[in-house]
Amino acid sequence: MNAQVMPCDRQEIGSLFLFEKLSPQQLGRLCAEGRVERFEPGPVYVEGSPATCFYVMIEGTVVLSRRVGGQDVEVSRTSQRGVYAGAMQAYLGDQVPQTYNNSMRVTEPTRFFVLPAQSFADIMREWFPMAAHLLEGLFFGSRNTQRAIGQRERLLALGSLSAGLTHELNNPAAAAVRATATLRERVGRMRHKLSLITQGTYSREALASLIEIQERTAERVAKAPALSPLEAADREDEISGWLDDHGVPEGWRIAPTFVQAGLDTDWLEQVAATVDEEILPGAVGWLNYTVETELLMDEIDDSTTRISHLVDAAKQYAQLDRAPHRDVDVHELLDSTLLMLSGKIGPQVHLVKEYDRSLPEVPAFPAELNQVWTNLVDNAVQAIRGTGGEGTLTVRTAREGDRLLVEFRDTGPGVPEEIRSRIFDPFFTTKPVGEGTGLGLDISWRIVVNKHRGSLEVDSVPGDTRFRVLLPLTTPQAGADARPEDGARTTEESS
Repeated sequence: MNAQVMPCDRQEIGSLFLFEKLSPQQLGRLCAEGRVERFEPGPVYVEGSPATCFYVMIEGTVVLSRRVGGQDVEVSRTSQRGVYAGAMQAYLGDQVPQTYNNSMRVTEPTRFFVLPAQSFADIMREWFPMAAHLLEGLFFGSRNTQRAIGQRERLLALGSLSAGLTHELNNPAAAAVRATATLRERVGRMRHKLSLITQGTYSREALASLIEIQERTAERVAKAPALSPLEAADREDEISGWLDDHGVPEGWRIAPTFVQAGLDTDWLEQVAATVDEEILPGAVGWLNYTVETELLMDEIDDSTTRISHLVDAAKQYAQLDRAPHRDVDVHELLDSTLLMLSGKIGPQVHLVKEYDRSLPEVPAFPAELNQVWTNLVDNAVQAIRGTGGEGTLTVRTAREGDRLLVEFRDTGPGVPEEIRSRIFDPFFTTKPVGEGTGLGLDISWRIVVNKHRGSLEVDSVPGDTRFRVLLPLTTPQAGADARPEDGARTTEESS
């Protein structure tokens, strides 16, 4: 610091809005215990160092910044006389860490009234005892309230996710139950048909041929190609006509099942060439039951696999049985969150993933990053629905220098410029009463910036809003053990 001590003029100090109501005696004490200092362009104090002084600018320009992800991020720049910064919480004593929670520099020769932190604390307690008590109560009460409502916000998010997960699990579970009941019925009919076949006049060779066709049919079901609706309809007409021509009853009912299994008239010709004409209807009916059971087992397999994936996603989202801080693949976290929120996203929001899979793992608290993704996705979906319900949500990952970028881009109406600087403030919300606590973005900021030493930014124009999360690729110094509530943002410290 390059500072020059200058005379303290009581009249000049009294013209600053902080001190304009003070008596001559009080101004005299300020000048006696404080001093006026002139700083050349450069740093005044550095974030994290002991907070020894309270600064009030007389003239010049100050810039406040925070250390984020190894970089200094400017949070405020002003030339307004009387703005203050520094040891603003000195009156709290040892109840809070007495360190500067931002860095201050000047961009031109600037004069400050500088008051030692202890003098500032003594004056606050002597001149404004009730105000000091009120400020103390406000400081700790606000922090406790914010923490409590933050827990409430997490519970609300958990409730919403639980409802969405229940809905997502219900669909495959119900499908598996229906398929199982139908399969039981089809197996029962197959046993009955087998009994009729064994009691008939079929030769051993015919039965052997029928069983061999059954095996080949099951193999074709497993390899059934995907058909367009038009192709499927044409093939159903062909198969239905073939069955009618060969005296197979209810060909219209059997045809859709055969088409779904990937069977065609060429395959039916092979069946007809293998078995005698008189047993062809029975053979087709027997093979129809084979196809149905294979399709039902596929449906059960798909449903239970879907349930398993949902359970895995829930475990990944909640990070059960995982270390709280570890190296993680952000794509796994993003996918689990998007799957958990798929019910909330809905079919009207087109989801696009632009992942750079070559990105390395990053050191993080994965469960808390999932909470950040949840808040940002939820905000994007609500923004899109505000424009009529349809739009696109794009989730992109990339590398920017020594940091990893996760970007959420939506086609909603955008964030108005006049409120853009406030959206990360606690309790600020644009949602209707009862629909938001105003803590989703505040919690996200604290998790990203204070706990992961990253940054959270927003760029917005109508139709293109982007929330950008930047995370360091290596564990930052200053520890990943900082609590999310440590360190408040400092934009308000310039006023």
